[in-house]
Amino acid sequence: MPLLRVQSAVFGYDDTDIFSNLSFEIQPGEIFCIVGPNGCGKTTLLDCLLGINKLRQGIISLNGMDINGISPRAMAKEIAYVPQAHVKTFPYTVKEIVLMGRAAYTGFFSAPSVEDEKIAEEAMAMVGMDKFQDRPYTQLSGGEGQLVMIARALAQKTHFIIMDEPTAHLDFKHELTVMETVVRLVRDIGVSIIMATHFPNHAFYFENNQINTRVAMMNERTFLRIGGPTTVLTEKNLVELYNVMAKVVTYPLQNGLVIKQVIPVSTVGNGTIEERVAL
Repeated sequence: MPLLRVQSAVFGYDDTDIFSNLSFEIQPGEIFCIVGPNGCGKTTLLDCLLGINKLRQGIISLNGMDINGISPRAMAKEIAYVPQAHVKTFPYTVKEIVLMGRAAYTGFFSAPSVEDEKIAEEAMAMVGMDKFQDRPYTQLSGGEGQLVMIARALAQKTHFIIMDEPTAHLDFKHELTVMETVVRLVRDIGVSIIMATHFPNHAFYFENNQINTRVAMMNERTFLRIGGPTTVLTEKNLVELYNVMAKVVTYPLQNGLVIKQVIPVSTVGNGTIEERVAL
């Protein structure tokens, strides 16, 4: 049975549909990347999957159950969420932030248990943030803060994590660190992940690491295509989705693996691919 199933989903505000007729499934141990231009509805869709937005039509099922019949506490035991940005308002320690991922398992007036503490410490260690556990969260860099958000999601002990542009605003190294962490989570734990991202290369990164990956190209209120990165992220399809001319290239590594990457060349109308590459 699919971990998550979306059937004929429609959502909108007032008289305007943000997306319509969306249907897809997420299998255990799979990464599902949603790519598309700004404003196409990626974050709105994620909010529907989290139960924040209610569909106009259609059904979202989690482990065979309509999410409308699942309480917020029960949902928090099934789905964890990593936002694209988190406002650092109060100087909680890193460990306290991660322990917040155990809220669904503790009573309203209860303190975290010894078991909760152990789970939080394991989650911090998995993302390499255990050495910062006593540091105020407000003193972390953007990349370190994002790893803490992933640790908090891991502390929820779910089989499914939703990530909304988890590498937004990160530098080169921290972006790669987050991507490596995601690969480890899927490979070592079998977590399923939905990731909204602006970067098609993220899907290729997962495929290059031999992770079961599918990508959905979202625009014009629907999914234009769904499939494996090699099948979907073609030069022709990237023009259709982003209005950008790009080259999909392969590069052999010393270990015998061949990686794929998208290289943007120009926006449509600013010269042919051959003219731009010649520069």
